[in-house]
Amino acid sequence: MERRNFIRQTGLAGVLAAGAAPAIVHAQAAIRWRMASSFPKSLDTIFGAAEEFARQVSAMTGGKFQISTHPAGELMPAFGVVDGVQNGTVEMAHTAPYYFFGKDETFALGCSIPFGLNSRQMTAWMFEGNGLKLMREFYKTYNIINFPGGNTGAQMGGWFRKPVTSLADIKGLKFRIGGFGGKVIERMGGVPQNIPGGEIYQALEKGTIDAAEWVGPYDDLKLGFNKVAPNYAYPGWWEGGPQLDFFINQKAFDALTPEYKAIVEAAAAYAHVDMQAKYDGRNPAALKTLVSGGTKLFRFPKDVMELAFKESIAMYAELSDKNPHWKKVYADLSRFRADQNLWFRFAEAGFDDFMQAQKL
Repeated sequence: MERRNFIRQTGLAGVLAAGAAPAIVHAQAAIRWRMASSFPKSLDTIFGAAEEFARQVSAMTGGKFQISTHPAGELMPAFGVVDGVQNGTVEMAHTAPYYFFGKDETFALGCSIPFGLNSRQMTAWMFEGNGLKLMREFYKTYNIINFPGGNTGAQMGGWFRKPVTSLADIKGLKFRIGGFGGKVIERMGGVPQNIPGGEIYQALEKGTIDAAEWVGPYDDLKLGFNKVAPNYAYPGWWEGGPQLDFFINQKAFDALTPEYKAIVEAAAAYAHVDMQAKYDGRNPAALKTLVSGGTKLFRFPKDVMELAFKESIAMYAELSDKNPHWKKVYADLSRFRADQNLWFRFAEAGFDDFMQAQKL
């Protein structure tokens, strides 16, 4: 199952470089899979990663392997996809693993945790560190094998009816926030709400919630959050580098030939890179549009950030005491994060700090 073994055993890298599919692929029987997404079709960046994966699989198999993509709610609810894949209702899903921390907190480590890894560090942990190995050991208990399937990059901190100026503004705040960020907000006195992306606007508009986070400017502009909550926070400290995953039913994957398994891996890797490229390419113009339209940017106050960090680390220690799955994976991620933080301090942060002070 190791990614390097796929390429080495099948020679797929040379085949792709030559621009042709191997003859044995063309000889395979036609396969039809269904992929359930946790995202609405209107979000062409995040739902688009599923579509791109399906296109790549089709192209590399000469149309022999077709995967239909289905937005949240079409085959099953946004938060029902793990059950769907586990039970074999669908062969695969595209989702944010941290949506399912209610099943086991370890799911969050496969996506993003507050003050965790940024997107490059997450990819490094997955492919060069132990991340992919450890998460696959965990997902195996759910009859699932995962492939990294995109990253949004560091996210914004969400939309607020009133700006957050101090810790007092967090108390009682009804905040739509996904994943582990909600658990920390709760420890800080807020009231987290876990609402699918397609339902956030209505909740904000009706006043059911006071604030909401999603991803960043490109998606948020599409969803129209600026029309109902004009104050836009940064940074999204709970999502420094959230990774999406393709979850595949283990039995369905095991039934594939070695060639098709390699193609699935290659298509996922393509979609993984393509998704963040789209976000990085499209967010700047969207942010300019939002600000020119009246959106007010604000940075989370220092006391909010410091308490959020303190509560996050305390929560991780508590989880390590009671959840052995979490303890095993988090211990490895924590060590990796420390080394990455040290390295990025000298390279990336040094370069970025200088460049952001320049007039370009």
